[in-house]
Amino acid sequence: MSADLQNFIPSQSSLNDPQQRELDLTSLTIQHPQAAFARHETFHPRFGWIKKGFDRSRQNSNVFLKEDATTILGVGKNMVRSIRYWCSAFKVLAETQEKNARTKEIVATSFGARLLADDGWDPYIEDPASLWLLHWYLLKPPCIATTWYFAFACFKRAEFSVDSLYNALEEYIRQQFPKQNVAESSLQKDILCLLHMYVGLKSRSNAMEEMLDSPFTTLGLIQLESDGKHYSFHVGYKNTLPPEIIVVACLEFAKNVGKGERTISIPRLMYEEGSPGTVFKLTESALIDAIEQVTQSDQRLSLSNTAGIIQLAFTQHPTVLAESLLNQYYQHD
Repeated sequence: MSADLQNFIPSQSSLNDPQQRELDLTSLTIQHPQAAFARHETFHPRFGWIKKGFDRSRQNSNVFLKEDATTILGVGKNMVRSIRYWCSAFKVLAETQEKNARTKEIVATSFGARLLADDGWDPYIEDPASLWLLHWYLLKPPCIATTWYFAFACFKRAEFSVDSLYNALEEYIRQQFPKQNVAESSLQKDILCLLHMYVGLKSRSNAMEEMLDSPFTTLGLIQLESDGKHYSFHVGYKNTLPPEIIVVACLEFAKNVGKGERTISIPRLMYEEGSPGTVFKLTESALIDAIEQVTQSDQRLSLSNTAGIIQLAFTQHPTVLAESLLNQYYQHD
């Protein structure tokens, strides 16, 4: 377990209170992803899985390790492990381990509680904004979905094939994790899972069911080209992506990379690895338009032009301001 995450393990007394079993991940500053591949058991996140995993783990932090976990969660054994992975990857749950404990517990994060608790922002993920927020949280540090991070944050090609994505990913791993020996099959499973998750793979027997199986296909981030062999990222304005979610991502990114400054340039928000521009596949005009819309109603944020470089400025700590914007968005909604 990383030293950064260790700092956010709750005390044993707090673990005894379900309402206090939450980890605060807002101060983590790890930028690059961990080397994590094929932990999803070949299953992409499906409708209801995130809420189900969150709720059951709050009832029992060892639910994923129980002999009757398949009965409790209503899925097969491999799917139990997949739900656990995805809930951790989306940062709605996090693993903890007390000293001398034989097994790890998995508890709610503060983000997970704010979003998915029965009285949370959007417990059943009915607002498309919540899918965009989860997409951001999947890729923001600390990230345990390496292939996903690479595809959205590092891969520069607008159009690609499975082979070209695989080759680029393999080179990235050689450079970023030179000591890791990652199986070819693991990378292939990751790429197939990613495409299932964001595109959906048409099934001859039941194409509609297959396309609807992953809620993230509705984001329209990746599309299959007419030749049936190539894919492309949808770059630009997204009609289901609220300006508030974009600005929240900008603030959280600024917090991670900004070293305490209260400004960050638009080029950094657009093009730097792991930035909102890369993760959401935005154009510069789409990013600026979103920020301008939020600044019109919130004086804590502003756009300025310094020496020809447009910057986002904010008067409060970015984490505090980001949470405030989310509260306002979901209460208003």
